[in-house]
Formats: sequence, structure tokens, C-alpha cells
Amino acid sequence: MRTFSPFKTTLWYATATPAPDTTRLQGTVDADVCIVGGGYTGLTTALELSQDGFRVVLLEKEEIGFGGSGRNAGHCTPTFTHYSLPELRKMLGEPWAERLIVRQTRANDRVSEMIERYQIQCEWQQNGYVMGASYPGMMKTIEEKVRTYNAVGARTRVLDRGEVETVTGTRRFYGGWLHEEAGHLNPLSYSRGLARAVIQEGGVIHTNSPVTGCQRQGSGWVINTDRGKVLADKVIFATGAYTVGGWPKLDQTFKIQKVFVAATQPLSDDERRSVLPQNTTIHDGRGDIFVYKYNAEGRIVASMFPMGRRGRDMDYTRTVMSDRLKWLHPQIQQDICWEYFWFGELDMQYQTVPRLYDLAPGVVAVTGLSGRGVPTGSMLGGILSEWAKGVPRHDLALKLEPLSVAPFYMSYGPQLALRYYRVSDWIKTKLAGAPLPPHA
Repeated sequence: MRTFSPFKTTLWYATATPAPDTTRLQGTVDADVCIVGGGYTGLTTALELSQDGFRVVLLEKEEIGFGGSGRNAGHCTPTFTHYSLPELRKMLGEPWAERLIVRQTRANDRVSEMIERYQIQCEWQQNGYVMGASYPGMMKTIEEKVRTYNAVGARTRVLDRGEVETVTGTRRFYGGWLHEEAGHLNPLSYSRGLARAVIQEGGVIHTNSPVTGCQRQGSGWVINTDRGKVLADKVIFATGAYTVGGWPKLDQTFKIQKVFVAATQPLSDDERRSVLPQNTTIHDGRGDIFVYKYNAEGRIVASMFPMGRRGRDMDYTRTVMSDRLKWLHPQIQQDICWEYFWFGELDMQYQTVPRLYDLAPGVVAVTGLSGRGVPTGSMLGGILSEWAKGVPRHDLALKLEPLSVAPFYMSYGPQLALRYYRVSDWIKTKLAGAPLPPHA
């Protein structure tokens, strides 16, 4: 059985708003729709359906937000990471590509609407996202991003060298891509706020209720837990990377990719005036990704992928992160202390977009978010609730497909890709005569 990294040592667990009161499932309950998984995808699906009067029961093996929805870095950028929009259209085909592009690029509209409507206290800041150009040649890629994303209604623009320094507080970028609609938040507080909203709308949530099986019963389904069962017309599995049992081979539809997140001590007021002065989320634009932003206490929260010694040797890992941050922001004079450090798991699949699986009549699952947690999980609730309401499969924004096991190469493919991007970035930066960060 899969084991997952510790949860209660994260910054978010230490600082999140309290969880709503929930209980373990006992006995038998009835529902129109049973949802398995208490992360963003399951919670937003439950919220959409509860708002429309459906009887919803949500089952969570651990506690709300235990998975990626409670341990991610808190970025909420409504984009696609690996593939450009033209590449997605070619890979997914129409109408699926355009439908998914619309949902993903407008996902923050839904996030901000839910936060406002239900008064979710989650440190929500919608001040934008900047991807820096680490060498001059990256500006062509950025200009193409602006063209393609703005063509579908996003608000993005090119920053020149002076503008990007004003926004980010670093002189290391040759320009940048500003996505004005992006934001950041406390991910666990957001999860718990969504759970409160579900309960407010009449939905039922049972935590500490692991699903042990799902069997056909008449025209519906019986979903068994260790101490009870749900009788439902339809079932939605929304357990992502933290899938354990529930449906045969569902945990084989993706491969796990680790990511780590760390948080510094709070920076001084003087440092905050010059480091990320506009409280944006920053991606340093390198193939070896370093993404960072503030939390409400003024801590820098940064994330990277494990690679070689990094992620295994904790002292070395902290040194790498400190050196990268100070290289970007030499105005940080104090020694950096990474007071929180934790790991999360991503459900990776080769398309790097969610896959919607038709498991049986009245049963679906979605996996493969591939690291796009906050906006993607939040918008998936709309798609899954439409399925539950009976929207025809050819009208959904994700294509329903048979369950398929992730190919073997996905066990090592993401790590090889990360190493390729790192080397490619190093070569392009050196050829451009641009400086490289320590440990590049």
C-alpha cells in the first residue's frame, strides 16, 4: 500500500483556519451522489451539487485537505505548465481542447467567487504571477504566451527589464510574463473553507472513513467503508495522487512525482518592501523550477523538485534553496532559516492534464492533475457536477475514456524531463552570456 509524506509538519497545518466538525461514517446513509476524496476536486463537486439541491455524501479517508489540497505551495495560476495552448489543441483535439482551455484559464474566476461568497479566510491575494526571463532569448517564448493566452480572454502582458524588477524586486530577469489574474492562498484554509461551504449548502462530509469497495446494487451503488456504507445513484472518485483502494487499478492510472515546499522565517518589513514588493507569485523562469511567494506572516514559501542529492540530503537542500533565493534577492541580509519543510505527491500522467475515466455506468474518476492543483481542482467541480446532473458525455469539457494504466516510462519520465530542462536551460543561458544561479 502507498505511504505518503507527513502532513501535520507543514506550514499550512500550523497556520490554517480550524476544520469544520465532521464525523466518521457509521451505519447506512442514502445519497444521490457519493464523492470519494476531500480535496479541491471532491469538495468543489460536492459544493456545486449541493447548491443545486442534490443529496451529496463526501467520504474522506483522512481529514479534509490531507492530500495535495493541504500541502501544495499555495499558488493559484490558471495556466497549463508543460504544453502551450497550440500544443494542447493538437494533442487533445477539438472540441475537448478548447473546452478545457476555457475552464482552466477562467478557473480563478470560480476560486475568487467561492472565496467571496462563502467568506473563506484563506490568505487569498490576487496580485498576479510573474515568470521571469532568465536569459534574453526567453522573451520570444513570453511574447507567444501573451499572444495565445490573451486570445482566449486571459489578462497577461510582457514586462520589460525595468518593469519586472519593479514588480519582483530582483535584477536577475531580462523581462517577464505577468499574468494579472493569478493569486496565492493558504491551501489548507481554502480546503477547510470549501468543506464548510458544502456543509452550509446541505452536503454531508464524513472524514476518517476509508472506502473499502464499491459494488453495483440494483440501479445504484453501495460504497463501503470500514464502519458504514453509502447507497448512491452515482459515484465520483476524486482522490488524485492519494488514491488508496476504492476501485481496481485506479491507483495505477498515474505515477507519483514528489515535490518539496519550504518556508523561511518571516522577513523584516524593510526586506518585504524590496523583495516581492507587490506580493506576486514568482517563477524564476528556469528549467530547474524555483517558484516562491509570501504567506500572510511574511514568510517566503518556495518549491522545487527533488533531483539527485537535492531532496535526500536536507542540509544540502536547504543550502541550495537559500543560495537560489539570495542570488535572486541579495537585499535579504539575514541568514535564511527554512523553518518548515515538507513533501507532497503529484499524480503525473503524460498529457499533464486531468483524465476523466468512465469506470462503470454511474461511476467516474478523475486523476492526473499533474501539479496544477488549486485552479484545476477548483474548476473540475463544475465538470464533474455536470456529469452527475446528466449532461451528455459529448458535451462535457473532459472526454470520458476507459480506465487506462499509466505507461511504465512514466515511472522515470518526469525525472528525465526535469533533468533535460535543467541541462537545456544551462546551455541556453551560457550561450547567451547570462549569469547562472548557484548549483545550476
